[in-house]
Amino acid sequence: MSGTTDRLPGRPAPSDLSDWLEAGFPELDAVPATHGIHVEERLMDDRFVLQAELPGIDAEEIEITVAEGCLTLRAEPLGETTEQGAAIFNYGHFTPLPPGARSDEATAECEHGVLTITMPVQEATTGIRTIPVSKPLTASPHARP
Repeated sequence: MSGTTDRLPGRPAPSDLSDWLEAGFPELDAVPATHGIHVEERLMDDRFVLQAELPGIDAEEIEITVAEGCLTLRAEPLGETTEQGAAIFNYGHFTPLPPGARSDEATAECEHGVLTITMPVQEATTGIRTIPVSKPLTASPHARP
């Protein structure tokens, strides 16, 4: 067997794998990188606490939204952009809230690169309700004597 591989006419020979890896993915250079956030979530007594490490992020660069029982956290440094104007990096996190979480009473503070979100949690009801069945007060016309 020879060291060359037969190619179909008109098809270019595939480049060496090392050449391909060195070239990288130039089309991805314009896409801002998304970094994972180290997040800790705890349900303590009657409150939900989320802490997220956001190094280099100031409070005005953080967006927290709650919709349909899910909390979304986005953070993007202001003023730091690539040559194309895109942000150098951004952070994102999505988490479902525990049943009974009161997002309308939530607080958030960012100190030394750590964001802390706290919200009270009421005891959640299970959504199961028992309906009692009573006996009729009068005889039913369908009842047998």
